[in-house]
Amino acid sequence: MTRMTTLSNPLLLGFEEIERLIDRAAKGGGDGYPPYNIERVAGDGDGSALLRITLAVAGFSREDLDITLEDKQLTVRGKQQDDKTRDYVYRGIASRQFSRTFVLADGIEVKSADLSNGLLAIDLQRLEPERLVQRIEIGTPGRIKSRA
Repeated sequence: MTRMTTLSNPLLLGFEEIERLIDRAAKGGGDGYPPYNIERVAGDGDGSALLRITLAVAGFSREDLDITLEDKQLTVRGKQQDDKTRDYVYRGIASRQFSRTFVLADGIEVKSADLSNGLLAIDLQRLEPERLVQRIEIGTPGRIKSRA
């Protein structure tokens, strides 16, 4: 049995990739760690919008964090090494690994990343697509182009 979704409407042609991205985003939900914000920030004045993802990564250094972008998927991973030289009497701050994934739309590029005061800020830039109007000529009846 075929699964019917909103994007399987016969008037929406070629949106299968978007449907796959939505499925991937739904599966990317984690345990809520680390907490994060997504905000709109002032742009450079060139008409492009800036988005900022801010993750609370207290206790992680730059060397403990890895940011990758592959196939429209931004992944932030954190891995802390356990310090075996310390002798804890009580340990309430665990060294914890995480992986947080964000699916990016076409036209969104990663501009920069910065770590300050336990907050990792990743700036994204949404580039405005060029508006293209194309005129399609109607062919003459009886003149069908053959595929060779």
